[in-house]
Amino acid sequence: LSVASLEDPVVMSKIRQNLREKHARHIADLRAYYDSEIQSLKQQLESSHKTAASEELKKINQSLADRCDQLDSALNEASAHIKALENKNNQLEKQVADWRERFYAISDNSKALQERLEEMRASHKEKDNTISRLQSRLRELEEAFEKAYRLSDNKNTRLQEENKMFQNLLGEYESLGKEHERVKDTLNTTENKLLDANTEISDLKRTILKLEAQLKQVEHENALKLRH
Repeated sequence: LSVASLEDPVVMSKIRQNLREKHARHIADLRAYYDSEIQSLKQQLESSHKTAASEELKKINQSLADRCDQLDSALNEASAHIKALENKNNQLEKQVADWRERFYAISDNSKALQERLEEMRASHKEKDNTISRLQSRLRELEEAFEKAYRLSDNKNTRLQEENKMFQNLLGEYESLGKEHERVKDTLNTTENKLLDANTEISDLKRTILKLEAQLKQVEHENALKLRH
């Protein structure tokens, strides 16, 4: 069985149904066989009681009675072992289902983190472009300021206004720079979370494969015991 087939509840239901039907048929066959053997031995025992009473026949009767007990004990032991294998099989199926649910939850979380990371990258790129435009604008204002300063020392009012505009733009640039650093830190944190989620997904995949191998081993042991 593969992980893809185990994800299909219909396939898992059919597998469990087939196993239960197969176990039931084997147990019924075993009981019918041992019941037939016991009945035959009992008939031989009753026949021996009716035909003779010698010591040799008594020994044969005792041997037949011991054989009946052995067959009955073997039947009970086989039934108990088959029941234990069925319980172990059910337990492994529950573990596989639990791990599969956890795998789905982590996969969904990983997808959400990936989408959030892409959004933050797009926002980071947009803010980088804005900072580039502001830097270009800042250089233009610096050139205009220097040019105006060289042209006239008497234009104090204009220079003050341009200086005020320059200071405002510089403040906006510094604010965007801080925001840019915060976005970079958030982006790094999100990338680390995504890496941790991918690592946990890999661990879950390996665990599911190990559980599938154990399930196959139990089914193989069950088939061997049933054939025995």
